[in-house]
Amino acid sequence: MNVTIFEAKTKLSELVRKAQAGEEIIITSGRDKQPVARIQPIEPRTVKPLGLRLDPNYKMSEGFMDPMSEEELRLWWGDGE
Repeated sequence: MNVTIFEAKTKLSELVRKAQAGEEIIITSGRDKQPVARIQPIEPRTVKPLGLRLDPNYKMSEGFMDPMSEEELRLWWGDGE
């Protein structure tokens, strides 16, 4: 479906519903009605679980939250090796 910018401004809610239903909406501009934009649905975002949540029996090591050593910090920031 092609619509002018004016039509898109006055019927935006309706056009968004049509796009969500799978219809392609092309917005045109000028006397020659050149296509300039498209309204299309976006894919819903999926929440990906963190690695720890993949295995409910996973246990962090005893010192996981301890501060890093100077050597570990250098490696972390790329100053080591």
